[in-house]
Amino acid sequence: MNPIIVIPARMASVRLPGKPLAMIGDRPMILHVLARARAADIGPVIVAVSDRDLACVVQDAGGTAILTDPALPSGSDRVWQALGHADPDGRHDVVINLQGDLPGLDPRTLGAALRPLADPRTDIGTLAAPIADADEAARDSVVKVACAFADDDPHGIARALYFSRAAIPWGTGPLWHHVGIYAYRRAALARFVGLPESALERREKLEQLRALEAGMTIGCCRIDHAPSGVDTPDDLARARRALTQEGQRGGEA
Repeated sequence: MNPIIVIPARMASVRLPGKPLAMIGDRPMILHVLARARAADIGPVIVAVSDRDLACVVQDAGGTAILTDPALPSGSDRVWQALGHADPDGRHDVVINLQGDLPGLDPRTLGAALRPLADPRTDIGTLAAPIADADEAARDSVVKVACAFADDDPHGIARALYFSRAAIPWGTGPLWHHVGIYAYRRAALARFVGLPESALERREKLEQLRALEAGMTIGCCRIDHAPSGVDTPDDLARARRALTQEGQRGGEA
């Protein structure tokens, strides 16, 4: 595989306007995510933006920013358009869609997203982490994935059967928190962005259901912990505290 990482980012967040440029420590959030993506060392990294101010921040930090159409409906569409500009000859056969609101991401997580693609039958790789408690299971902001990992394989691969904001599957057993990082085969991403919005996608407000409804195969790699995303002011405050604690631990080391 020859991966490329694309980070879609836009300023027009409903719950946290200007989110990519929200300061965490001494840097805006988008630069934290960019640094984590680079640290993964699995391929070039570009940021797909719809705002010139955001592009300038990325470029001033030595990153590559590509302006995309502000009218694009989703991050996946932004990734696809940016990929066409960055790699028109198709040298990169795998595209990692990394959300721009994961400033505390463990860089090793990106490599884990590639693992499901070792099976040629898998179109899209993604990640799942164990749900820790009933509160996490009950929150509709936490997306759950129905999949079955082998008990004796703590970092294994399982096929995603369904995604929901509800706690699925029913009954006794582990629940899995879906981590919205995707490793697409390039042809799979091209197909995905060409599909119309699906019925279950509209109902659950989960874009990945479009792929399942179209018969595409999504494989999940199990990881130990889900990285915390930043969607609200409270999330931002938590990210700032976590970064401070991480810096303190680094200083003690």
